[in-house]
Amino acid sequence: MKSSSFQHKGRYGKILLLALAFLFLVGMGGYMMLEDMAPLQALYLTIGTLTTVAPFNLSEGGRLFTIILIVFGFSLITATATYLGHIILEGNVIEQHRRRKLHKTLQSFSNHYIICGYGQMGHIIAEELFHKGLSIVVIDKDEEAIQRCKELGIFNLEKDAMEEDYLLEAGIERAKGLISVVNRDADNVFIVLTARALNPDMQIFARASSKGVEKKLFRAGANHVVSPYASAAIRITQNVLRPTITDFLELALSGKGIDLELEELQIPEDAPFAGATLMDSNIRNDYDLIIVAIKRADGTRVYNPSSLEPVHPGDTIIAIGPQTNMDRLYKSLYSKNRNMGNSDNA
Repeated sequence: MKSSSFQHKGRYGKILLLALAFLFLVGMGGYMMLEDMAPLQALYLTIGTLTTVAPFNLSEGGRLFTIILIVFGFSLITATATYLGHIILEGNVIEQHRRRKLHKTLQSFSNHYIICGYGQMGHIIAEELFHKGLSIVVIDKDEEAIQRCKELGIFNLEKDAMEEDYLLEAGIERAKGLISVVNRDADNVFIVLTARALNPDMQIFARASSKGVEKKLFRAGANHVVSPYASAAIRITQNVLRPTITDFLELALSGKGIDLELEELQIPEDAPFAGATLMDSNIRNDYDLIIVAIKRADGTRVYNPSSLEPVHPGDTIIAIGPQTNMDRLYKSLYSKNRNMGNSDNA
């Protein structure tokens, strides 16, 4: 991996700098003892010696020490100059520093989402999740796509998402989910297969462009598969048949245009109304929210639940209402701000 190469070069550079500093200290100390010089004069002679401008008015011991200092110092300075020249020729030093910093930051990521592919779908997904406050990392080998990520402040890797090493660099072992939306179906299948092997527990979402690919993606380990063309066809049909309902749902789901949000919230064990009925929970009175469905922990669903329907820990409620009220309910359930992820982005 290139990241390990950067770490190796960084360690080598630190060793060279420490050795060079030690050599200066030895040179100063030697001249101060052998020639009874002040520190500044000793430093001056040390620099002159190491740059092959050797001093002449020295004692026999001072000259012998100078010869030794030149031999060792010349080798060290040559190695340092070679290292710096290699770094400059290999690439931009600032860019390498940015990559090392990014790699170090990614190592601290957890419960984040990895988006493979930053085309039309990837761009929309990344922007929505980013604005929701979720931690995301985009992997794409296209330079222009990565530049768009940088402009938005989204963490990114200009790599090939099909490579296992780069998925590991993005922190897939600690990720909450992976979204594979690269252009080729075969690549999506391979990414899903690799991701599932690296993290058996996370949620995997994938795109299927061709008919029959959905089954392959599910077999590879995807939890959810979306076909853009089928989804677009259904959406157009719904726009034709039920335009008002479609517009309402689009606004509610996007959170744009109206102060309304459709959200799913999982009930924790210590929720204030865990085990109570919807009527006793006072969600309608206290938060002015409507519960449209309940998904039980075992996967069963209750649509349009009555006021006497109980809410158990582990259930997921689907609520609709003003966003500010939804934020208050979220805070009461989880005792923290409604921010579903780290917002540290570079």
